[in-house]
Amino acid sequence: MFRVGSGRALVQTVDFFTPIVDEPYDWGRIAAANAVSDIYAMGGQPLTALQIVGWPRDDLPFELLGEVLAGGADVMSDAGVTIIGGHSIDDLEPKYGFAVTGFVDPDVMTTNAAAQPGDVLLLTKPLGTGVAATAIKRQQASHSLRDAAVSLMVSLNASAATSMVAAGVRCATDVTGYGLLGHLREVVEASGVSATLDASSVPVLDGIAELVEQGVYPGGSVRNLESVAGMVDSRVGQTMVKILADAQTSGGLLMAVNPAAVDDLVRDLLGNGEVAAVVGEIASADGAPRIAIV
Repeated sequence: MFRVGSGRALVQTVDFFTPIVDEPYDWGRIAAANAVSDIYAMGGQPLTALQIVGWPRDDLPFELLGEVLAGGADVMSDAGVTIIGGHSIDDLEPKYGFAVTGFVDPDVMTTNAAAQPGDVLLLTKPLGTGVAATAIKRQQASHSLRDAAVSLMVSLNASAATSMVAAGVRCATDVTGYGLLGHLREVVEASGVSATLDASSVPVLDGIAELVEQGVYPGGSVRNLESVAGMVDSRVGQTMVKILADAQTSGGLLMAVNPAAVDDLVRDLLGNGEVAAVVGEIASADGAPRIAIV
């Protein structure tokens, strides 16, 4: 966040990755939704974007790249974002994403360092896209799971962010590559608090638990699990813990909400067709911040 005057600040972010689905148009859509997510997580409004492209020009036709760009452009248009340029390079492996610029009011901006004891944790998308993407690559995903995962990853967090700011929420993060546990770790450490997660209340895509038990689990999620192991106390099975650490793409918003505002916020989110799952609460830290899974 960079202040540019009274009541106004720039927010900037960048994200790009290799294909996570087979269809180039859907890859472009997912990359765009994922790239603007950080702006929404700060309570901001994205305005412009620069495209980032790596393309193996001798191995893949430019027609496929055109489909990728079309997907990205359609989602950016839905977000009200103008693509003002970009840069491409010849690369052995295709890569696509965006650098995004937006505005935010610093007085209402959300950060991941403002959780307070007693706050309620609210999540706006189900988990499981990391496992689903791995299953798609291995041709182990059902058509229904593939469609559900893509629909989830291309959906914008714009409406949820608007509701969040209107409700006076001051602590939020989007759930992406570090998984729910990794991003919650950032929240509790930055805020100096601890947290409890109610595993039974966390929404998960259908079929994900079965895939995890079959060994379908991405390497990034394994690293996430290892990174939080020292601060997590779990009373649930390992399958669910793995899902909580699963590396997400274009996941939902995780908010720490004042309990007095939760009911109205949930009604607002549900009324706009969003998921609104109360998944835990924030507590005072007795020593180092901890995450309890119950």
